[in-house]
Amino acid sequence: MTRRVTILGSTGSIGESTLSLIRESAPDDYKIVCLSAHTNADALAKQALEFRPEFVALGNADNQDFLHDALAGTGIKIGVGQKALIEAGAWHSDFIMAAIVGAAGLEPTLAAVEQGTTVGLANKECLVCAGDVFIKAVKSAGATLLPVDSEHNAIFQVLNQERPNEVRRLILTASGGPFRTLTTSQLQSVTRAQALNHPVWDMGEKISIDSATLMNKGLELIEASYLFQRPSSQIDIIIHPQSIIHSMVEYVDGSVLSQMGSPDMRIPIAYALAWPLRMETTVQQLNLAKIQKLEFYPPDSDKFSALRLARAALEAGGMAPTILNASNEVAVEAFLQDRLKFSALTDCIEIVMNSFKSEKSFAKPLQSIKDVLDIDERARVRTRELV
Repeated sequence: MTRRVTILGSTGSIGESTLSLIRESAPDDYKIVCLSAHTNADALAKQALEFRPEFVALGNADNQDFLHDALAGTGIKIGVGQKALIEAGAWHSDFIMAAIVGAAGLEPTLAAVEQGTTVGLANKECLVCAGDVFIKAVKSAGATLLPVDSEHNAIFQVLNQERPNEVRRLILTASGGPFRTLTTSQLQSVTRAQALNHPVWDMGEKISIDSATLMNKGLELIEASYLFQRPSSQIDIIIHPQSIIHSMVEYVDGSVLSQMGSPDMRIPIAYALAWPLRMETTVQQLNLAKIQKLEFYPPDSDKFSALRLARAALEAGGMAPTILNASNEVAVEAFLQDRLKFSALTDCIEIVMNSFKSEKSFAKPLQSIKDVLDIDERARVRTRELV
């Protein structure tokens, strides 16, 4: 049967890669029924004219006139604003790719989960800022959550979820970003262009900066804890510059299973799209003889304090991960606008996190989306003031 597909965040790198795989598949395999974007009305219009979905949603109203003009006479329904993004998440689909970057994707992704359908999760912030609430919603709706981040997708592929007691630890791999070999003093003069120039992966701006600070790996640590129900003590991080081994699972007998592949996000996306089957792709085949060596190093949590902050937030629980994520999003935006030095990014986040610790409810689990959004906004305001 043809699978009805929604892509939340269709104009970003994950969304574009998902569409490229669907272009390569058989015409009757997938039907795009809904697309959403935040501001890129031009790209959204082009996608809509190609795939003819039933509904498109644009988060930012500034370019809505362009979108209406571009799609005039097509019969495609158009929605604008946050409510439209939530409507897109709730659009009847067999598979929903949740690829909106940041906490902005929380409510649309929750709407997708509440359908009780299959959701490909490329938005790690949903679990970071609202882990307990989000997982509760997944279980309540009976939704199937398929991780799309390459690391979590790798774990999903090699983890025996029927016998979790046989697992000793999860090992997340990290490329180390563009500044792995720089000294602390050299990091003081890092520029925006340098931080955006990732040596391995082609990603959007926000994720590229997170990769440069290693905050991306810190957020993935928290995501892995919620996805696979593992405490911080059972999740390790190792630097692997080649990004060939995407993550590993160590079992109690000493066996370590890994998933390997070229550093191409189309691999985990294809796995989620076709699950529980596999689809053929045009991804470059892995040639280990050509690569010749795979390297591994311990992460430097002193030089890249984002890892320390993320682990502390996970272990503290309560509002800490929400604050970490919100403050990071504001700090990264300030860096991209040349209003904050690279070396000050994690300092800023740590100051904001510490400013909340005296509150009695700091470590209490958040109970609702309203709780999450309230703490998220408070952390953003405090971070903007500090920036």
